[in-house]
Amino acid sequence: MLTACSLLFVPGSRPDRFAKAKAGGADLTVIDLEDAVAAQDKGPARTAALAEIAKGEPGWAVRINGVATAAGIADLAALIESSAMPEVLLVPMVESAAELDVIAGALGPRCPALVPLIETPRGLRRALAIARHPRTAAVMFGGGDFAGALKVALAWEPLLAARQQLVLACAEAGKPAIDVPFIRLEDEAGLAEEAARARALGFAAKAAIHPAQVPAIRAAFAPSAAELEEARAALAAYAEGGEQAIRFRGRMLEAPLIKHYRALIARHQELANA
Repeated sequence: MLTACSLLFVPGSRPDRFAKAKAGGADLTVIDLEDAVAAQDKGPARTAALAEIAKGEPGWAVRINGVATAAGIADLAALIESSAMPEVLLVPMVESAAELDVIAGALGPRCPALVPLIETPRGLRRALAIARHPRTAAVMFGGGDFAGALKVALAWEPLLAARQQLVLACAEAGKPAIDVPFIRLEDEAGLAEEAARARALGFAAKAAIHPAQVPAIRAAFAPSAAELEEARAALAAYAEGGEQAIRFRGRMLEAPLIKHYRALIARHQELANA
């Protein structure tokens, strides 16, 4: 599974921005060969991405083009021939687990962790099978294309039902869900609010499109010091109480809450070791 809580996208056609993006502090830096790159720039962007990956620095991912497109086929062909492979491949517009089979079959044992993007109603209907694929490390919500398919604004309320369905599918499959980037670059309060809402809904991470967005995302998704203190105190009290329902700080403390506190501490440890 993917342990990152923040992903930062950088256009593959702008290798001059790679270093700045990597220094942005995101858990995973994603070189984008798809939406951020014009058709005529796909080839040079692919070359630049693979050259960067070949340097061997950890923490890089690549978003290829859809495997049903000529550009996506060219991306896979280049990866097959490359001596280097990113840690993670993000795969856009996934509508069936069979598309992931194509990638896994083409790359064989060298196939890295896959993060399919659910960006259409058809993909959402098949989200559970996609999330359950053995190569799937996490699933990302592609809100921009999904909003376009619904003919609604890229906003919280119109996409809430889709977010909820995706989170439920990922929870059943035991895979993390990643939320769509927040596109209003100068709205810091809006980013913080949406990131907090996404975490409360069950998302494990959120993507960013500018380095300035990363601190707010990390603050929203990484357990806070106060949350960790409460979790540790609750677990200690529960153990002292014989691991049965007890009163703790004005609330009833029983097994379901203990499961939540243990998961929170485990998440903190995952991010610390990532």
